[in-house]
Amino acid sequence: MTDEPVLAIVGPTAVGKTDVAVGVALRLGAEIISADSMAVYRGADIGTAKPTAEQRVLVPFHLLDVAEPCEAFNVSEFRRLALLALKGIQHRGHRAVLVGGTGLYVRAILDGLGLTCVPADKRVRRLLSERAASEGARALHTELAGIDPATAARLHPNDAVRIIRALEVYQVTGRPMSEWLDHDAATRSEVPSIRIGLTMERVELDRRIEARVDGMLAAGLVAEVERLWRLPRPVTGGVMQGLGYREIGQYLDGRVSLADAVASIKKNTRRYARRQMTWFRADRRIHWIVTTGLSVNDVVYSVLKIVAQNTKGKNDHAESTTEPAGHVPESGPKG
Repeated sequence: MTDEPVLAIVGPTAVGKTDVAVGVALRLGAEIISADSMAVYRGADIGTAKPTAEQRVLVPFHLLDVAEPCEAFNVSEFRRLALLALKGIQHRGHRAVLVGGTGLYVRAILDGLGLTCVPADKRVRRLLSERAASEGARALHTELAGIDPATAARLHPNDAVRIIRALEVYQVTGRPMSEWLDHDAATRSEVPSIRIGLTMERVELDRRIEARVDGMLAAGLVAEVERLWRLPRPVTGGVMQGLGYREIGQYLDGRVSLADAVASIKKNTRRYARRQMTWFRADRRIHWIVTTGLSVNDVVYSVLKIVAQNTKGKNDHAESTTEPAGHVPESGPKG
């Protein structure tokens, strides 16, 4: 068993979290828990920028490919599975590295946030889903903004799954989700952690986002979405609400051109990255590393220094972090 604090590596999409997490895990003999709300879906590999096959051989990953593409996966289910993974990692005497950009999922495991006290109501959810299909997610988002402006502000107007869940919570309990989040904050039990955030200059991050989207298209994103689109069970929720999948789905449906779909992916991803930074900046426990101009190995070294300075047995790692980390496979910007 190990009681070392969980090491969390967070930040906006395309900043390079996965590559850094793999390098750190190799040095610490750690296992990685993914905190990405889209990487949970099987068959959705390109558009979610999952770790490469090489990375998954080098380091054990958890919470990847645990849900069917049409499944409405939620934060409570993530927390349940992540805690099971964490228990197993600790039982094996390894350290856990939590990596991802879904802020609510990070809080679910580290701060005990789960909303498990508000169970799903299938009837209410079905009615809201039918409304989303007929009226559009944006109409429900407008309704949510009048009921719970705090929750509406952090959700994309097209994020039907989470908008439906927020409205469901309100209709079932008479209280907005933001109040339940505050309740959880007052009663939750935290998991000991060291939180590290990766960030970079906006111009450089935007460049990386554009390059990532272009790389996804070259790797076969359209074919991946088309395969999911044609599943026997229609995929109208789940992964099809994710960035890239939603926009390419509109192209396959004949509503927009491929060029317009790609432009929308890039624009929406840039906006998503801004929202991620707004979320994470609110957490003052995060140690920030500005990665602009740094190699993956440079960032790994900086992370290890922070870990050594914030771990009870920091002398155990101090000697190993006095020199830059060794080679880390750089397979393009992941995470």
